[in-house]
Amino acid sequence: MYSEKVMEHFSNPRNVGEIEDANAIGQVGNPKCGDIMKMYMKIENDVIVDIKFKTFGCGAAIATSSMATEMVKGMTIEEALQLTNKAVTDALDGLPPAKLHCSVLAEEGIKSAIADYYRRQGIDPEPIVGCNFDCDACHQDHGA
Repeated sequence: MYSEKVMEHFSNPRNVGEIEDANAIGQVGNPKCGDIMKMYMKIENDVIVDIKFKTFGCGAAIATSSMATEMVKGMTIEEALQLTNKAVTDALDGLPPAKLHCSVLAEEGIKSAIADYYRRQGIDPEPIVGCNFDCDACHQDHGA
């Protein structure tokens, strides 16, 4: 059902924890499945020099968080914003269809942290990231 890479990243996840002096923190969750991902980044000169995560969820959620952090560590913000859930899934040699949403959460977690970084810089993240990940405000604005 799961690839060896998924099982490896679930059993031995990389970059787990918090960054005390993080200057970018993002949290995303899926109420439907209960997975919650929190990403911590240290960004210097537009490069992600460190990244850690805490994920509450299934094995696929942990594996996708681990893989996504491995993929963007050392990237520029611009490069990290190009990360797609498909790239995360492909890097893990696939996920069962019922678990593809976990790769979407990993992509959104990275983008949520980058949106937070821009907000801390006094920059509106929406034109850059595509969403500011302030879900309460967005749902309030759209009557959802």
